[in-house]
Amino acid sequence: MKSTLLVLLLSLTATCSFVCSYFGGLAMDNSEQYLAVVAVAFMDGFFGIVAGIKKEGFKTYKALKVLKTTFTWLVILTVILMVEIGFPGTSWLSETIIMPFIIFQLVSALKNASNSGFIKHSVLNTILEKIDKHKDK
Repeated sequence: MKSTLLVLLLSLTATCSFVCSYFGGLAMDNSEQYLAVVAVAFMDGFFGIVAGIKKEGFKTYKALKVLKTTFTWLVILTVILMVEIGFPGTSWLSETIIMPFIIFQLVSALKNASNSGFIKHSVLNTILEKIDKHKDK
């Protein structure tokens, strides 16, 4: 009985160690991408919380939404990176899927920063006009 329990415990420990070392290596090899996702999500969340406080007061569920968004996109990035490592020729996936998220979060952060008073509305309008400039052609 003791040896069976010991074997089970050692097997579980070895499995957990393997999984943790795999994800640790994945995170360390792609730390810039993980940091970019976290930084953009937290920046948008910070300005969104400040704008929300000015508009309607602090809402805990809206603040927790920042963590949910960050965690969701970190899981998506992890799966994408695993697919890129597992299947040669799919290195374009992270740029194709993650870059739109980063761009939308940056635009949202600019709007939230403007609503919270960190950026003047005229500066935001100038930035958004330059982003939308291609639509007039």
